[in-house]
Amino acid sequence: MTIAQALATFCIAAALLTIAPGLDTALILRTAAAESQRDATLAGLGIVLGCLTWGAAVALGLGALLAASELAFAVLRWAGAVYLVWLGVSLILRPRSEFALELAAGTRSPSSRNWLGRGYLTNLLNPKVGVFYVSFLPQFLPAHVAAGPFIFLLAALHALMGVVWFGLLIIATRPIARTLKRPAVVRRLDRLTGLVFVSFGVKLALARQH
Repeated sequence: MTIAQALATFCIAAALLTIAPGLDTALILRTAAAESQRDATLAGLGIVLGCLTWGAAVALGLGALLAASELAFAVLRWAGAVYLVWLGVSLILRPRSEFALELAAGTRSPSSRNWLGRGYLTNLLNPKVGVFYVSFLPQFLPAHVAAGPFIFLLAALHALMGVVWFGLLIIATRPIARTLKRPAVVRRLDRLTGLVFVSFGVKLALARQH
């Protein structure tokens, strides 16, 4: 397999994986609808940074350690599960209100969360991403090519696809933004997203290493 063939094959596979509905999609749509496009953009950038971090870890060989070590996998798995369940329960019990959405012109809520960090942790604390990268990326490694730099290049391409996809999701909320920001809709959206987060957290807690 040549470098061009490897890149083309990877881009097709990664593009399909990027647009598949999942936790990242739920986070971006919810944030764009109930918070703001700016917050959704920051959350998306955080997710992308998480992908790049995992890509760098795999390129440096740390992903192989995660795949081989049951203890390392278990610690990160439980940390990610607790974080997702905490986020989900918070959304279910304390859904956003219209007051939290309608801010004075030019101001930000003093309790505004760090959406860049939230997106980053949501991705980073999911060891399945690391195991996925360590098992998926090497399949597209051509012969006689330095493994580390090329694997990180693939991760960077995947991250770039994420940027494009998240941008499209954020833009897609514009036509229905007014409806999505109605108090009753916001509460339902928060609780639905919370249920998604809790389900992903439980699924992660019950996941096996292989």
